[in-house]
Amino acid sequence: MIKVHHLNQSRSLRILWLLEELGVPYEVIAYQRDAKTRLAPPDLIAMHPLGKSPMIEMDGQLITESAAIVELICAAHGPQMIPPLGTPEYIRHLELMHFAEGSVMTPILLNLYVGLLGEAGAPLHPRIQQELTSHFAYMESLLRPSGHFVLDNLSAADIMLSFPAGVVARLGRDAEFPKLAAFTQAIQARPAFQRALKSGGEA
Repeated sequence: MIKVHHLNQSRSLRILWLLEELGVPYEVIAYQRDAKTRLAPPDLIAMHPLGKSPMIEMDGQLITESAAIVELICAAHGPQMIPPLGTPEYIRHLELMHFAEGSVMTPILLNLYVGLLGEAGAPLHPRIQQELTSHFAYMESLLRPSGHFVLDNLSAADIMLSFPAGVVARLGRDAEFPKLAAFTQAIQARPAFQRALKSGGEA
């Protein structure tokens, strides 16, 4: 059985959701953020030097990095969620799997951390907001009429992009990016997503 090392209020919710969508049995090993610092607990560092979540244990191996985890789970249990190799859709899939944890997370995290600086961070805010807007607009432009990013049904890229898409609502920018808002609402209404929330102790 796959073991998911799940930190509350983190990107590891995506892994629980994916497993629920695929009907794959799993065990949750839960961790709670420090109430004051919002950092992960030392227990996660005991598992891996970087102390990051998600981490999974699968086939006797500890695996980190969200995109790698999603790719491996899909390869083993949900190949239909990855487009066929050599197709334009596969290239877009590969781009977006990296975009989700690379390009778009940079301004999201900068916005979070610089926001903690108060007035000291004010000079950086215009540039960060510019980057957020361009990345969200790019995501908005990629959504297909079906409401998905790569295929016309749920794919690995949708799983990965669910977190940055959800940030749009948390920043109160739904009206600017209605397709992303609709994408997030549709995801959150899925029974598997609701089960993942309960499984992760977040419902």
